[in-house]
Amino acid sequence: MIPGVKIHSQVAAKAQAELFTDGALKFLAALHRTFESTRQSLLVAREDAQRRLDSGVPLDFPAETAHIRAEPSWHCAPPAPGLEDRRVEITGPTDRKMVINALNSGAKTFMADFEDSSAPTFANMVNGQINLRDAIRRQIDFEVGGKKYKLSENPAVLIVRPRGWHLDEPRVTVDNTPISGSLFDFALYFYHNAHELVKRGSGPYFYLPKMEHYLEARLWNDVFVFSQSYIGMAHNTIRATVLIETLPAAFHMEEILFELRNHSSGLNCGRWDYIFSFIKKRRADRSAVLPDRKDVTMTVPFMDAYVRLLIQTCHKRKVAAMGGMSAQIPIKNDPKANEVAMNKVRADKLREVTAGHDGTWIAHPLIEKIAHEIFDQNMLGPNQYYVLRSEVKVAAADLLSTKVPGKITAEGIRENVQTCLAYTAAWIGGNGCIPLNYLMEDAATAEITRVQLWQWVHYGMRVADTGELVTPAYVDRLVAECGGEALGKVVGGLRAEDVKVAEEYLRGQVRREWPSEFLTSDLMPYLAIRDGVEPSLQRAAL
Repeated sequence: MIPGVKIHSQVAAKAQAELFTDGALKFLAALHRTFESTRQSLLVAREDAQRRLDSGVPLDFPAETAHIRAEPSWHCAPPAPGLEDRRVEITGPTDRKMVINALNSGAKTFMADFEDSSAPTFANMVNGQINLRDAIRRQIDFEVGGKKYKLSENPAVLIVRPRGWHLDEPRVTVDNTPISGSLFDFALYFYHNAHELVKRGSGPYFYLPKMEHYLEARLWNDVFVFSQSYIGMAHNTIRATVLIETLPAAFHMEEILFELRNHSSGLNCGRWDYIFSFIKKRRADRSAVLPDRKDVTMTVPFMDAYVRLLIQTCHKRKVAAMGGMSAQIPIKNDPKANEVAMNKVRADKLREVTAGHDGTWIAHPLIEKIAHEIFDQNMLGPNQYYVLRSEVKVAAADLLSTKVPGKITAEGIRENVQTCLAYTAAWIGGNGCIPLNYLMEDAATAEITRVQLWQWVHYGMRVADTGELVTPAYVDRLVAECGGEALGKVVGGLRAEDVKVAEEYLRGQVRREWPSEFLTSDLMPYLAIRDGVEPSLQRAAL
């Protein structure tokens, strides 16, 4: 064992034995000891920034980096092998079957997700690493129930999303401190696979989530430089696409690209987390109350402004401007309803490609053909870097606009309660993405439901169709109606004890002065304790 490094769980002993070699653990420890203090200082800076927002200081483009935005000569690194054409990217968790199906889907790339679509049980995290290792080496084929899962000859290019800077990995400590979930996911994938990926004509490619400031991008860049040197890899081999999925990050797009410019492969519109962040960051602003989740579409002013600015920014700096996720999934037993849903996907992808996006996200293999056809018809080259959108002028006020048509309805409130309960219970049980009402729900969509319910209660909003006040008691009533056995009829495989935790959690959230930062941070102790971590090492979960 490496001095100072302790593994607190043995739930996946075989995978752990293969992953946690002395070399890998030394690398993890080196990353932790080099960068943990910076990570912690940046998380404190997030809290300071939130206090300024609460006091009424508005978000704006940073004055100290105006020269970076004004300088036209700098560009980001050219596309790395396999990233020139990213017109369709499929995303999903890292279980073995999903990895094979996604890589075989026909999409150009597969974002293998250790974050919002994965519940971070230790087994999920370490087995996911094994699955990606085997996929890279074409050793992932398996058979179950008489059905064979075999990797195709030309699979999608692999991109990995580690967890965000805010999340710890409590099952591994270095010097008695939990390591960063980001560094755990990154380090194991990079250490075991980077050279193999390059040898096979690809490279270590990443999606980076949840950043709120360009200094957080600088930290990632420092990690990349350190890591490439550590394993003897040429600098600037890594590529990373940053998800612009927090409201503060929308004001730092160019700076984020600048910090990562030698490793950047673009930005992505992380639409669902962005809506979540819009509500959460403006928690003290009554004017920022939004209507039903379904009404907050990509065409409302603040979302449209963010999309236009992202495309302009990326193409100015010669990198990909990736579109967002369509959450619709096929409806197998109702052809008419399925056609309506698939038409929504077509319209969404057409909006993206005509706006100038270089690619889009899908959550289900059966939607790949629809998205591919739309981009093939409207994007004849590998990308649209030439679409400069020089006519776009986006001011801070545009990104902060609260003009969102819609109402707060009884059905919208009920759907939020049901989705929040179902996802939270599933997540605690180890499942990070669930189909619900023909949408693929992950942590981001569940987070919208949670903070919307808090916002409507906090500001005493009224239900449009009944006139009732949205109060904690109103939410309690819906929790009682939608939870318990009723929830099990909507989503299969939920444990009663997990549903009870979800119910208690939501009832508590709508009574708080401010909503919690992340439900995943709040509920991580449940997963850690189930994985064998001493309860005394965990914060109170509720």
